[in-house]
Amino acid sequence: MKVLIMTLGTRGDVQPFIALAQGLLSAGNEVVLTAPQRFAGFAAGHGVSFAGVDDGPMRLMDDPAMAGAVIEGGARARLRQVRTMPAMFTQVLADCWAVASHGAGAGADVVVHNGQIIAGQHVAEKLGIPAVLALPIPMYVPTREFPWPAVAMPSWLPAAANRSTFLGMKAPAAIFGRVVDRWREDTLGLPRRRGRHDPLRRPDNGQAPVLHAFSPSVLPPPVDWPDSVHTTGYWFLPPSDEGLPPRVEDFLRAGDPPVFVGFGSMSGRDPARSTALVLEAARSAETRLVIGAGWGGLDSGVSGDDVLAVEDVDYLRLFPRVAAVVHHGGAGTAGAAFASGRPQVVCPFVADQPFWARLARSRGVAPAPQPQRHLTAAGLASAITTAATDSDMARAAQELGDRVRAEDGISAAVTVLEHIAAP
Repeated sequence: MKVLIMTLGTRGDVQPFIALAQGLLSAGNEVVLTAPQRFAGFAAGHGVSFAGVDDGPMRLMDDPAMAGAVIEGGARARLRQVRTMPAMFTQVLADCWAVASHGAGAGADVVVHNGQIIAGQHVAEKLGIPAVLALPIPMYVPTREFPWPAVAMPSWLPAAANRSTFLGMKAPAAIFGRVVDRWREDTLGLPRRRGRHDPLRRPDNGQAPVLHAFSPSVLPPPVDWPDSVHTTGYWFLPPSDEGLPPRVEDFLRAGDPPVFVGFGSMSGRDPARSTALVLEAARSAETRLVIGAGWGGLDSGVSGDDVLAVEDVDYLRLFPRVAAVVHHGGAGTAGAAFASGRPQVVCPFVADQPFWARLARSRGVAPAPQPQRHLTAAGLASAITTAATDSDMARAAQELGDRVRAEDGISAAVTVLEHIAAP
């Protein structure tokens, strides 16, 4: 079969799909990955055929001041985003159809999309092939067991109210509906129909298949999810054959296991201040420190006998060798931390990050979350000390990590896709 994968977002929204593409290729399938142009080299480096689309709203993250406003802004900043983002998708949508109709993705048997790219189910509808919603976050499928993870909902909501919070996923239709409808009519020649903006619904109003790329050991599938939802396990890239860089190996061997601190591309308004806070916390906790400085989250210029800054390092190789993993709660980083078997400290910014922070604590592998808005050096130092020294937490993290690593999420996902695409 030929699979057209379509995703939009940061590296964390692209990397799992590169891993899935590799799994599909290994099983003898043809794959094309469609993502923002900036990830062309990333895909090529992993042997995945790539068809780029316009970066669209990703440009908001290129300007540090704008990125900080996106991450930390209040209601006024959110309103500005709502007003400006629809126009940013015009070229994205056009590019998606060009790829699928006569570009590298032409002739696909199934479209796998992450919802954020918006075009996925519409392209599949025009081509008359299945669309599969795939993502590492349980954002779309309602359940009574937990509230919508896309924003920081109160964890004490009654079960009956949890399902209603997922109505938040109707916001994209309200924000982007006009742009998408115009594209559907003018470019795809598709009529308006009920449910056209809902990726959980097929054109015949049946339930569209969903692939959840996270571990059922971390988040067991709720009993009220339909059979069309498949929780496969994480889609990890295989560890690099080259291992960790020599300077990282040297640092790890030079003393006690350090603590890793990295916030991905979540820089906030002042990365330098965040870095200074992290350094102060590490000194107070009397721990050596590896700073994940890639993608602009923290300052890469720090150095010292007990501090090492790294960029683009293999988390699956590094995390098992540290005393604790301090991160922002992004789904991909959280998955690598769960798989590592090491305790965590989660310092969430926005979106689904508080959800993973609460989940890590509920699994006994992390102390209470340390939200970025209220983060202090003293609070972070206390949380690091707890994570690095609590024997019960270490045991829980190791047991959970063993279960996560025993899963093969990519093979499970490939099996589901081959069944869906079968004639």
